[in-house]
Amino acid sequence: MRTAFTRSIVAGALALACFTSTGLAQAPVPAAQAPAAAPTANIVVDNPTYISIPLEIAIDRPAAEVWKRVGKYCDIAEWLQIPAGCKMLSGGEGEVGSVRSVANEVLVGKTEFSYTYTQTVRAGRPYNLYHGTLEVRPVTDKTSRLYYTLIYDNSMLPDDGAREKDKAARTATFTRAIQNIKTLAEGGKLTPR
Repeated sequence: MRTAFTRSIVAGALALACFTSTGLAQAPVPAAQAPAAAPTANIVVDNPTYISIPLEIAIDRPAAEVWKRVGKYCDIAEWLQIPAGCKMLSGGEGEVGSVRSVANEVLVGKTEFSYTYTQTVRAGRPYNLYHGTLEVRPVTDKTSRLYYTLIYDNSMLPDDGAREKDKAARTATFTRAIQNIKTLAEGGKLTPR
């Protein structure tokens, strides 16, 4: 009797071992837990090289007036002259955590006359930590200074020449943008691109 019982236990253990080694017996996945995603390209950069592009311009208007004219989160479409415009994809205008359609940028911080945004991580692309801050500071009761600062990692570009070209292109784009902000804030009209 003991031999038959022992054989049953051994047979059951062998069957269970075969069943689990073939992958047929896996712990059930709870309904709220999604299965693991298929592996994608590594988005982590091993040796990032962060650079910043600080820009500034004087504006002949009080800071509050400047911010009222150009400081809404989707005002970027006007002063960067984005043909597709800008719309809020989630959240409300000016709310931390809201997302605008321009590069799916997320508002990550704000003050009375500033905001900071980031571009999100995207599958299959190295993450460059791209952030931008738009800020207006009062200088006098009738004048202000606008600051636009970009920071990002350019280490994934192939060489120094490509990094210099990228920085020059971004600097030119955002120099034009702050000049447009000045024009709009001072009551002028932009020349169509």
